[in-house]
This record gives sequence, C-alpha cells and structure tokens, in this order.
Amino acid sequence: MKRYELRSRTDRLDPETDYEEMSRILTTQEFPWDVTQALSFALFRTYAVPSIGKLLFSTGEFTDKVQKRYDDTTLILDSILEHGLGSPEGRTSVRRMNQMHGSYDISNDDMVYVLSTFVVTPVRWLDAYGWRKMTTNEIAGSVNYYRQLGRHMNIKDTPDTYEKFAKFMDDYEREHFSFDPGARAVADATLDLMCTFPPNNFAPKALVKGFAFSLMDNHLLDAFGYKRPSAAMRLISRGALKARGRLLRLFPVRTTRKFAREQSSIRSYPAGYKVEELGTFPTGCPVKHLRTDQQAQA
Repeated sequence: MKRYELRSRTDRLDPETDYEEMSRILTTQEFPWDVTQALSFALFRTYAVPSIGKLLFSTGEFTDKVQKRYDDTTLILDSILEHGLGSPEGRTSVRRMNQMHGSYDISNDDMVYVLSTFVVTPVRWLDAYGWRKMTTNEIAGSVNYYRQLGRHMNIKDTPDTYEKFAKFMDDYEREHFSFDPGARAVADATLDLMCTFPPNNFAPKALVKGFAFSLMDNHLLDAFGYKRPSAAMRLISRGALKARGRLLRLFPVRTTRKFAREQSSIRSYPAGYKVEELGTFPTGCPVKHLRTDQQAQA
C-alpha cells in the first residue's frame, strides 16, 4: 500500500456510522505506538485531579498491583476496540468496566473528564509528534467512538464536538489540578512501571523519567510536585520524537493490525485471560453509592 492509503481509507468512511472501524485503523495500523503513548499519558493526567488520584490510591491497586491494573485497563479497552460495542465481547468488557466503576462514588464530571483525555490527548500527541496529523474526518470519528463508549458507561452530558471536549478538558484541569500525596504515589508507581517496559528497561530510570517529564506540561508537573526539566532536556526529548515522526514517513504502511494484547508491556497473563475475569471485584464499597445498579448493565 502507498504511505497515505490508510488515510484515504479513513476519509472515505462515515464518522457517524463507521467510527469503530476508523478507530481500529488508527489505533492498530496507522499509529499503534503513538496512540498507546498518548493514551498512557491521558490516564496519567487524570491522577492529577485529586478526586480521581485519591480514589485510585485508596484501592491500593494502582500502587501494589500497578502492572496488573495497567494490563486490565488496556485489555478491557482493547476488547471493546477489536470487537465493537455491540458485540458479545464488547458488552462483556463494558459490563466489567461498569461493575468496577459502580463500586465507587465517582462524579459524572470526573467521568466526562477522563473521557475527554482519551479524545483530546491522541490528537494533540499526533499534532506534535506523529508522522502526520489526524484529519478532520478521523477526529470526528474518534469523538463519536468515545461518545458511544460514554453512553454505554452511562456518562451524561458528553460534549458533541472535539472543540468542546478540548475546552472541557482544559477548563477542568485548570480548576481541579492540585497536589495530593496519594495521587503522587499513584503517579510514581506508574512511572516506575514505565521504566520496566522494553526498551526503557535498558536505560537508567532517571533518564527514562526525565524523558517523560520533558513531555509533560508545567501545570501537570506542578500538580504532582515534580521538578520541571531544563529547556535543553525538553528540546532533546521532544526533538527526538519529532525526528521519529519525520522518519516514519519513509516507512511502509503497516498491513496487519496490532492490538494491545500483543504489546510486550502486557505481562500479567502469559497463559491467556478472560475479559470477564479482568479487573477488581470489590466485596464492599468504601464510600456511599450515588449511582444505581442500572449502571452495571452494558
């Protein structure tokens, strides 16, 4: 295939009806590494909202079992992407996710915020570091994909355009980002895990973390109490990613799809897994419920 064949294919699809196929192409063929990095940073951003970071810390799962939690989140979302929201596998995955979320008092605004990071962060990452940017049609498809996912998760009042998602995310972070020791512990554990992923595991931890910090904005760094990297470190780190993007333009098109379960960073289930067994199964809720049992339905 020619280098821009996949872009031509996604631009022939209808973002109102073909958003799942568009997302599969972008995530598993056109930008598999970039989307993975962008979504990892998207989740990382959410820890800086204390109501989210403190909750994750209180479960102990994101500090004591961070590899498994990373794998479970990735594999559940991967199943939805591969099979579709309306498939038996997709419904099982959404049900599993809703059962976990329904065990805690999570505000709708926090849920919309997390969803917004999944919409906005990949677009901004590819704008900065991708071998090409997402097209208007692809962005519209991504918005519709995550809006439908939000609907299945019973998230109310989701924005209906990319611009509205971006505004919601930026405004929410401006209002809510602040330091919390529990959230910082979750962030530290996540960064420690990142240092073990190939090829990061061959480099000193300080270098890997310094590279990650160089890709973060000051508002995020300040919320966690991380030291801001030097201008030179930012220039080198971001320049390296930009150079990678330019180099990728010379590479052939990926003809096979690579799903998240095939990544070397997924390590908790060498013998295989069942989606319905992924995640946590709280025996009791530590906080008062505000959500109904209907939210546990896919």
